[in-house]
Amino acid sequence: MNSRKIALYLSISILIFSCKPKIENHDFTLVGNLSYAVDQKIFLEELYFSEKNPEVADTGLIKNGKFILSAKSMEEGLYRLRLEKSDVSFIFINDQPIIEFKADIHDAGIKNTTFNTPANMLLKNMLTDLDNKLTAIENQDKKIKLVTIDSLLAIENVTKDKLQEDYKNFIIQQIDTSSDPIVSMFALGYTNNIDPALLSKPIATLSKRFPTHKGIADVIVQYNKMMAQPKQPSTSKAGIPAVGDMAPNITMNDVNGKPFSLSELKGQYVLIDFWASWCGPCRGENPYVVAAYNKFKNKNFTVLSVSLDEEKDAWLTAIKEDKLTWKHISDLKGWNSDVVKLYGFDGIPYNLLIDPQGKILATELRENALGDFLQKTLQ
Repeated sequence: MNSRKIALYLSISILIFSCKPKIENHDFTLVGNLSYAVDQKIFLEELYFSEKNPEVADTGLIKNGKFILSAKSMEEGLYRLRLEKSDVSFIFINDQPIIEFKADIHDAGIKNTTFNTPANMLLKNMLTDLDNKLTAIENQDKKIKLVTIDSLLAIENVTKDKLQEDYKNFIIQQIDTSSDPIVSMFALGYTNNIDPALLSKPIATLSKRFPTHKGIADVIVQYNKMMAQPKQPSTSKAGIPAVGDMAPNITMNDVNGKPFSLSELKGQYVLIDFWASWCGPCRGENPYVVAAYNKFKNKNFTVLSVSLDEEKDAWLTAIKEDKLTWKHISDLKGWNSDVVKLYGFDGIPYNLLIDPQGKILATELRENALGDFLQKTLQ
């Protein structure tokens, strides 16, 4: 089973779910208090579970940190607050008619951001637990790298296997038992490395738990289509670049149509970031990449974004909207790009951090793990 299709049909990430008309009215007003934010425009965007780009549902003005935004919606979905003069953004669920939002622009992490509704508390708790589990796996990887005795290495690998199994079980449990449809959908964005067969039962029960939710129905239809397709022979992972290997060179056209190669960045630490404008989880990861770039760009660090877009206009629009000010390249072939096989990934977002000589230091540095790793590496 080609798991990249799960990323295409089921990816949510950071994130993204379609809010389409349904029977129940979910019009809402958000009352916000963003401490220490300068006066500026703020945009309320509707996020879609499709290849459709986010759409602005309302625009307001922050005055002394206060603002009010409203939107019409016939179904519970996912929304984002985006600022005119800052790279930070905030994602929330419209599960109540009145939603109060509080955060500090200088400390905009999930732990210190509050949307005072039941669904948003569920989402916050899930993301906090996910972060803890991913951090535990990352720390175990670092521990394994320091082990030189085979018998001890075997023990540490068993520990890592247990942590990874716990992570997968947690994701499946969230899909299967969450009381909120968007939280279940959100968890689907973290299933790239989970056997599709293990998802059949929890995905099937979604329609029973949320029978009137169109977004859930759409996911089930897409999943069933995918499962009905003939299984492709599994490809060997031999030769796929991993930590410790040299990153294969990439040459594609940049936004101006001129060829650019990864090798031109030799001598710097480079985050090779595979993404696409239509990929919701990728768009949700972008604020973390922006924050890391702005913090470490003066410490011999940069980013090379490699897009799996097919439409240049959508690609360029996403770069501008998400304020991605580093180098961008794409062959505009989508999943047919040669880089997919070259680097062996089957879902996006996907990234690798390489050192100044081009050796891979880490892969899949998502959310705060990216900044944390760079902080330790670029001291």
